[in-house]
Amino acid sequence: MKTLPDGLEAYKRTATFTEATLPAGLLGEHRTRAGTWGVIHVLRGEVLYRILAPEGSTAAEERLLRPGVPGIVEPTVPHHLELRGQVELFVEFHR
Repeated sequence: MKTLPDGLEAYKRTATFTEATLPAGLLGEHRTRAGTWGVIHVLRGEVLYRILAPEGSTAAEERLLRPGVPGIVEPTVPHHLELRGQVELFVEFHR
């Protein structure tokens, strides 16, 4: 499992979203800015976290996130979420 590099500090977090309130943009391909890391925290349910292959690479990954199993979002790496039923989650941003 990926971890955050040492020396990063949390600076912002989203609201807690449910399957009904999650912004549609998180379900489609998106990425964080250069230097911005994210941690997806699932509080209830399961979320399939798809890390897409960066251009020129074939290293796509899928991870099933659930309470206690967060997802690490690396800067500029394209990804998207797929909800598995009822969920609650938030994203915490670090730099």
